Amino acid sequence: MNLTAQHSINLDNRENLSITGVTDVDEFNEQEILVICESDELTIKGELLHIEELSIDTGNLIVSGKINSLSYSEKVSGNSIIKRLFGG
Repeated sequence: MNLTAQHSINLDNRENLSITGVTDVDEFNEQEILVICESDELTIKGELLHIEELSIDTGNLIVSGKINSLSYSEKVSGNSIIKRLFGG
């Protein structure tokens, strides 16, 4: 079963963001998180952003903080931070 085939986003009060269908996180800091999905990249911009949960196995990502924008683009990243940290 391919868990990354489906992708959904749930945003509550611009403070709690839940995303499914995540295959990786390429970059992150308190102002921006670059999320890799099956065929796109999702850029999350905001203030005091914090990754509460990340499970590549299930494809789930939970982010807290003040969410200012979400934007999609085509995949352009090579090696993700997770792969660089853990030798992937």
